[in-house]
Amino acid sequence: MSEIVIQTRNLSKEFVRDEFHVVALKDVDIDIHKGEFVALMGPSGSGKSTLLHLIAAMDRPTGGEIRVLGEDLRSLSDRSIARWRNEHIGFVFQSFNLIPVLTALENVELPLKLTDLKKKERLKHAETALKLVGLGERLNHMPRQLSGGQEQRVAIARAIVTDPDLILADEPTGNLDAASAQEVLTLLSRLNKEFGKTIVMVTHDPHAARFATKVRYLEKGALLPEGQTPADWVLPAAGGA
Repeated sequence: MSEIVIQTRNLSKEFVRDEFHVVALKDVDIDIHKGEFVALMGPSGSGKSTLLHLIAAMDRPTGGEIRVLGEDLRSLSDRSIARWRNEHIGFVFQSFNLIPVLTALENVELPLKLTDLKKKERLKHAETALKLVGLGERLNHMPRQLSGGQEQRVAIARAIVTDPDLILADEPTGNLDAASAQEVLTLLSRLNKEFGKTIVMVTHDPHAARFATKVRYLEKGALLPEGQTPADWVLPAAGGA
């Protein structure tokens, strides 16, 4: 079995706001190996996005252990986490999160501004990433000049421009039509199969989950045993379209 790159034990996350107390994750144990494409599924409020954010160190757990790429995330300072995330994590958001006043090339360049690369090198890397996602002719287009599918591909180029160890995608097709969603999922599958990228994707869509090599389900903050699905869910076939 390949190297474990994400490991959690008894991982928990609670949110307390005034008199409201919400248990978002409860005692989650999961191992994800290098080169896997894992889909996290479950109904709204099941904790799947919370788990993804903890893996990305975008939030801190309330209890338990989480190690990502051998790093104990609970022991890192906020400054160390920011640097670690930029070096190792590529995050793809449902809403693209592109800067509207920047071109596609400038949007993709952004994560590289935290590195030691010179401007010319940053732009070369950004151009390469955009060509990889099929947008080599859209370098100077603004987000408003792109379709939703193209915007998400720019977002994926931004996520991979630093050559991260992990690609984390939170409902990456949630705002796309069927054709654009297919393009984005095919691209993610290619990054996994051809480039060996480890990918964790949150989705509610069984069709999207078919592109993953493994599907895990959460329900009410708990991770169901591998191979088990909620009674009202249908397990999709793994491994692509």
